[in-house]
Amino acid sequence: MTSTIAPRVRTLVLLLLAATGLLLAGAGPVSAHAALTGSDPRQGAVVDKAPQQVSLTFSEKVALADDSLRVLDPKGKRVDRGDPAGTGGTTYSVKLHSGLPDGTYTVTYQVVSEDSHPVAGAYTFSIGAPSKTSVSVDDQAAGGGVVGVLYGFGRYVSYAGFIVLVGGAAFVLGCWRGGTAVRSMQRLVVSGWLALTAATLGLLLVRGSYTGSGKVGDIFDLDLLGQVLQTKTGAALVSRLLLLAAAALFIAVLFGAYDKRDDEEKRDLTFGLAIGGSVVAAGLAASWAMSEHASTGLQAGLAMPVDVLHLLAVAGWLGGLTALLVALYRAPVETPVDGAAVRRFSRLAFGSVLTLVVTGIYQSWRQLGSWSAFTGTRYGQLLLVKIGLVVLLVGIAWISRRWTARLAESGAAVSAEAAEEGENEADADADADADVEKERVTSGAVTSAATTESGAADTGAGAGSERAAQLARQRAAVDTARRKRERDADPNRFGLRRSVLAEAGVAVVLLAVTTMLTSTEPGRTEEQAAAASSSATTEANAAGALTLDMSFDTGGEDGKGVVRIDLDPARSGANEMHVYVLRPNGRAFDIPEVKVAFTLEAQDIGPLPVVPDHISTGHWSASGVQIPMAGDWKIAVTVRTSDIDQATVSKNAQIG
Repeated sequence: MTSTIAPRVRTLVLLLLAATGLLLAGAGPVSAHAALTGSDPRQGAVVDKAPQQVSLTFSEKVALADDSLRVLDPKGKRVDRGDPAGTGGTTYSVKLHSGLPDGTYTVTYQVVSEDSHPVAGAYTFSIGAPSKTSVSVDDQAAGGGVVGVLYGFGRYVSYAGFIVLVGGAAFVLGCWRGGTAVRSMQRLVVSGWLALTAATLGLLLVRGSYTGSGKVGDIFDLDLLGQVLQTKTGAALVSRLLLLAAAALFIAVLFGAYDKRDDEEKRDLTFGLAIGGSVVAAGLAASWAMSEHASTGLQAGLAMPVDVLHLLAVAGWLGGLTALLVALYRAPVETPVDGAAVRRFSRLAFGSVLTLVVTGIYQSWRQLGSWSAFTGTRYGQLLLVKIGLVVLLVGIAWISRRWTARLAESGAAVSAEAAEEGENEADADADADADVEKERVTSGAVTSAATTESGAADTGAGAGSERAAQLARQRAAVDTARRKRERDADPNRFGLRRSVLAEAGVAVVLLAVTTMLTSTEPGRTEEQAAAASSSATTEANAAGALTLDMSFDTGGEDGKGVVRIDLDPARSGANEMHVYVLRPNGRAFDIPEVKVAFTLEAQDIGPLPVVPDHISTGHWSASGVQIPMAGDWKIAVTVRTSDIDQATVSKNAQIG
């Protein structure tokens, strides 16, 4: 039966790795966790005279570098001066040169949000009148490319290493102390330590390029590494390395000195290892909590310890599950994992799940803020996927608990049978001893006669003892193979193996989704940014300008997005019109053609066609758009994303 299980395990592992790779590959660049909520001048604005500075407002505090904010003229030349600086709260500004000529200017920004994630973007405004510009804003992204993939992979490996290290050690110390002498368990925990250490060092090296240029060559730039060490994330990574040194000492004692102690010393050592290991594990979890989502936003003082508990519960459940899987498949026949150890882990997993539910509910409320964010934001959608996987995992765990109970019952029955067989063997041994004693008395009479032949008998005895040792080894090997077959043939153990293997498979995908979730803009932040944008649009409309957003889907590749119409002053007579084409994530992109038409159906006027001029990436403009009279106008926009894919969307708006 074992020979058929191993290929299935290998196939399942390959499928899980492929699924994980697809999840990570589909993640794309990291979503910004600090959203741009306002700007002065605002996006697409046409101002009469050149402003003295450009100000940007974000949803949370950000970290600035010397060139985090840049302003470029239509030819791509920088017109900002001095370093950007904060002006209070979450607003940051950079001063401009005086006497700037008319035209369209591009503002680019690349900052690091308070929860350690890079944020980049760009927008345009015009002085006097719009003009063509050579600056492209389509490639303004952060956290993408090869460096982004490397950083994302490092984050995944670090989470996996932490879970295996902490969960595996907790399983051995709290559930199956016999595992301290099992080589496969030692390799598992040490592998978790090595993975977490290597990933932490890699993240330190990649961090500077990840939040900056995004170039692979900058990974080994020592100046960038020095800058990273001065940041909150750098300090957290260094702290994690120091704690890993303490974890190495813990592993050495657990799998080295522990098994050599007597029972009384083991009790004292177990208490010390439990206290020290808990402190190290909590410290490792805190290295994430103090530098990522939990460290910023609402109730940060409460969110960080909750996040530590959440990570420890994940490690206790999924890491212990991995250790149990290894024990079921790789433990030697002499020291198999018993039903008592499985029951203890079942209680540990149940407590971990309860902790995950409580802390997860709090984290969900804190990061989402509303029910609509579940379906209306990417963070909420990923959270729904995670919840579904957790429910599936709990369902499989319930099946595992049933197999655990059956394994315990069969183990008790086997113990009773073994005790009965032991009594029978003891009686047989007593009878054999009596026969041996009788034979010894009988053979005493002929001892003197046999003495004369002792020389020849010694040679035969030597050969006989060697043969006996060889036979003993063969019998031991046969007995070991027999016991292994009997163990593997146990239907309860086989069922537990399959259910635990299924749990581990779901856990791998769950870890990938969780890693993506930590790299996605929280729903609360996304909704706040949308509300700020809506408020800015309302203010602009109140001032006489009109802004309309219309979603489109041409059905072709890259055919989904939003088209935004800005009409100023939105009155009868001449108007200034700007058209922006944005991806669903808000980033501007170019399409082959945009056309606009105005129709006043009540007066049977129109459609009045307008073909705007292309200004920059995702930006078209038209001057002197004539609106004959006030009324409820229908504004129709035709967008063409390829030679054959186009769509027309429309909205009604009061003009004049």
